[in-house]
Amino acid sequence: MTPALAELLDRLHVVALPMRVRFRGITTREVALIEGPAGWGEFGAFLEYEPPEAAHWLAAGIEGAYRQPPPARRERIPINATVPAVAAAQVPEVLARFPGARTAKVKVAEPGQTLADDVERVSAVRELVETVRVDANGGWTVEQAARAAAALTADGPLEYLEQPCATVDELAALRRRVDVPIAADESIRKADDPLAVVRAGAADIAVLKVAPLGGISAMLGIAAQIDIPVVVSSALDTAVGIAAGLSAAAALPRLDHACGLGTGGLFVDDVAEFAAPLDGGLAVGPVTPDPARLQALAAPPERRQWWIDRVKACYPLLVPSSG
Repeated sequence: MTPALAELLDRLHVVALPMRVRFRGITTREVALIEGPAGWGEFGAFLEYEPPEAAHWLAAGIEGAYRQPPPARRERIPINATVPAVAAAQVPEVLARFPGARTAKVKVAEPGQTLADDVERVSAVRELVETVRVDANGGWTVEQAARAAAALTADGPLEYLEQPCATVDELAALRRRVDVPIAADESIRKADDPLAVVRAGAADIAVLKVAPLGGISAMLGIAAQIDIPVVVSSALDTAVGIAAGLSAAAALPRLDHACGLGTGGLFVDDVAEFAAPLDGGLAVGPVTPDPARLQALAAPPERRQWWIDRVKACYPLLVPSSG
């Protein structure tokens, strides 16, 4: 059952987390946390998202606060290191925050950078981590992606190209041209029909994120309807959102790939003690924010009001999975 709006607002904590490096164009991550009867939920739709899209994220936050997670099939989840679009010289410093990680996801196709920058960054990662995947966030055309696939595999394989192009048709066309597996992220989480990419034969792997899909139960529902492997990933979540992602990954019948749930290392500080990966994995379990951290990281009053207004705008649009 969806809580009353007044109750929801009464349970809201808005925080601003400083980041170690620029990621998705931001250096501070704002989210609203919901303190509920079943635990904590996170509403962290990126600031540019309009209410129809952000409402799914609110549904996920409500689910986390008001519903217990599903039974876990595994206690630890292997995770990938996340390497932002940094200079190659910074790669060792970034990877040091992911001890034991055997897989790294490298951001590529950053505006203002070149393919040569991407190749240099990926090569630096490959020297330190055995399995490398790259994420272009839809930044390439089919032609650019085909060239990038050749350049980025010149000195070693890639596990997959994540969202190399923006549209399903482009992904399908690219998949017919390259040998590197294609993973879909935005084509699933931002689509009116998240299964369209699979039906079109446009992806080998589905990257699923709890918050944009409306919660753990909604994500698992989508996973149950597709016949390709799933990678559970973070949407630059706080420790609360990461815990939800770990619970979702733990509930999957199959988990063949490392998950993108190690992004907590990108924050200077978090609402709970940062759980460093142990032997390349993170433990599954609930997270309770530290009251002192909530206070220290609290967003300014005007930003708190912005998030309150956002909840009010999203609330009437809540998807059924919030119930």
